[in-house]
Amino acid sequence: MRSFRQFEPAVSLEDRGSAETLVVVIHQNQFAMYDGRLLHDRDQAIYFGDTGHRLALGLVDGRPCELLYLQDTLGMPGLSWHGLRSLIGQIDDSLFRLLGFSQQLNAWYQTHRFCGSCGQAMQLRRDERAMECLACERREYPKIAPCIIVLITRGDQVLLARSPHFPPGFFSTLAGFIEPGESVEHCLHREVMEEVNLEVTNLRYLGSQNWPFPNSLMLGFHAEYAGGEIVPQPGEIEEAHWWSVDELPSIPPRGTISRWLIDCYLAQREGREAPPVPA
Repeated sequence: MRSFRQFEPAVSLEDRGSAETLVVVIHQNQFAMYDGRLLHDRDQAIYFGDTGHRLALGLVDGRPCELLYLQDTLGMPGLSWHGLRSLIGQIDDSLFRLLGFSQQLNAWYQTHRFCGSCGQAMQLRRDERAMECLACERREYPKIAPCIIVLITRGDQVLLARSPHFPPGFFSTLAGFIEPGESVEHCLHREVMEEVNLEVTNLRYLGSQNWPFPNSLMLGFHAEYAGGEIVPQPGEIEEAHWWSVDELPSIPPRGTISRWLIDCYLAQREGREAPPVPA
């Protein structure tokens, strides 16, 4: 994997030249990997397929970097395609952030090609990260969807649940989107009550993770059990149980905020330093 030290987002790369440009290549929500790399020289990447559109990303260690979206791909030997989820824990944090940023910008661009007010074609602005309708002057900016994600604790037990779409035996923490008019705290209490019928107290914010599936910002909490009996929400929660910290089921991999919340609680119980927040 090509590694780098610093990424600086930029709206335009027009004054940076093109000889040293790096590219992230996407086709149908999959990232191109060639020769073990996910970050490519532009002169090489043009042979991966037919270009659909390009988006400026920024500077990678001072070099211009852009997203290259392919309409069609060529059967180039050694070229493979990988979804971002499959790369969790397999690449370093800096590269994961860059790929997540690329995926979110690509989704935003593709879903805002036409104005939601008048239906006319929209175009990228050069001075800010926005799509603009020249007919009615409407502008659309990349949006994120804030969510809470919470590990509920009860002494040496933690509450973990599974959705119907999870693999068999796999459990995770509770999470939900913040609705209009809600505070983060109100959302947390509502989601916990809706999903498992429990009351919680002593909410403690630990950290956040951008989650580009497709555009969430996960706000991570610990909360202590305050009362109630577990009643899974039909259609949303298939199972929910209290688990001993010494006998956990299959849980999310490292690199996810859900696993980080669990690992932080285990570290707290054992008197160890908490691990760093994942990318």
